[in-house]
Amino acid sequence: MNTKGLLDQLLKSGSGLLGNSTAGGNRTSGSTAMGGLSGMLSGKGGAAMAGGALGLLLGSKKGRKLGGKVLTYGGMAALGLVAYKAYSNWQQNQQQQNQQSQNYSPATIDRVPEADVEMHTKAILIAVIAAAKSDGHIDDREREIIDAEVAKFTRDASLLRWIDAELQKPLDPVTIASAASSQEIAAEMYLVSVLVIDEESFMERSYLNELAKQLKLPVELQQEIKKQAVAAEQMAAS
Repeated sequence: MNTKGLLDQLLKSGSGLLGNSTAGGNRTSGSTAMGGLSGMLSGKGGAAMAGGALGLLLGSKKGRKLGGKVLTYGGMAALGLVAYKAYSNWQQNQQQQNQQSQNYSPATIDRVPEADVEMHTKAILIAVIAAAKSDGHIDDREREIIDAEVAKFTRDASLLRWIDAELQKPLDPVTIASAASSQEIAAEMYLVSVLVIDEESFMERSYLNELAKQLKLPVELQQEIKKQAVAAEQMAAS
């Protein structure tokens, strides 16, 4: 099952809407991460990737959230940049408090070895599908849109079965959180959930809080992720 391949196809499908995509933006340094994100979201310099890796699900939610633009315009690269910025800031704050020096760079999806990308993309897709269901259901029309979009980009029977199974599963934060095999992946799953979920909805907010608990994310890291998500949403809206 090649979840990365599906995400790649979805990214390519939208690359012409706002400009030509560039592969070189995936491995920016921490100091330039938000600048790179701004370029992707604004479309300046031909760096934007519209359509996005997660548009198949975000589109089904009627585009209610600005966060959807972060993902559909910036795709996986934008998600990685925001996650890296949030995780790096939290890590640096922890190190300053404990008077420790920084010893490694966060292994977010935009900077992991190729062998680890599939693990990240699968976990992120699990989180997105769950977030899309957190308002209580995916109705028949939304399901038609999702099935049609997925069918455009893959004929991989095992992948289609996997997506169908994820859509039909009961919403269980414990099971969803078990897909996070590292704290960086947990942060990415939480970030994508923050971007998709409407916290004004009691059901969705409750789900998000329980997911954070099951992902075992420190409160300070949750706060930093939300802070960077807001910053990314503001960039997408400008």
